[in-house]
Amino acid sequence: MLSAYSRLVIDCSRPLASSESIAEESPGTEVPGNRELTSSQRRRRVDEVFSPYHRAISALLDARLGRSSRLLSIHSFTANLSGVRRPWPIGVAYRQDRRLADCLILALQENDIGPVGDNEPYSIEDSHDYSLPTHGERHGIAHAMIEIRQDGLRDSSDARFWAERLTAASRRAEQLAPWLTTGSW
Repeated sequence: MLSAYSRLVIDCSRPLASSESIAEESPGTEVPGNRELTSSQRRRRVDEVFSPYHRAISALLDARLGRSSRLLSIHSFTANLSGVRRPWPIGVAYRQDRRLADCLILALQENDIGPVGDNEPYSIEDSHDYSLPTHGERHGIAHAMIEIRQDGLRDSSDARFWAERLTAASRRAEQLAPWLTTGSW
């Protein structure tokens, strides 16, 4: 599923209770359209953006019940945050179960793309993450978060490069862990 909205409208990957759900500031930049929203305006964003997005994911996973499935939540990150350099061109995050993440990290490392972040630049936490705990963990399917550094996503050829690398890594993960295709998570 793709969200058709900027995360600055409402971040579909954040719990609604998170201050980052409808952020009033995005690393050092004010978001004026998010300041002083009424509860009705917030509710409208939840009803029109957040809830339909998550209902669609749930419906897809429910339709796949009993079939081999995995959930990848794909995002981008900045190369420098608050003066701290982030050297990984890509990172893989997980929380309670790192089996899929380990396979993806190994597969990405085999592609010689540079260092692969292991739970970097982010890890999965209840206070900041919604999609993987809600859809991956609760559905009991293989899941991981992929973070691609933004300076490696400048144009469509960069996007194609990463799509090819992620497809190859996913296929390689199946070779490393045959249980990924059996539905026996």
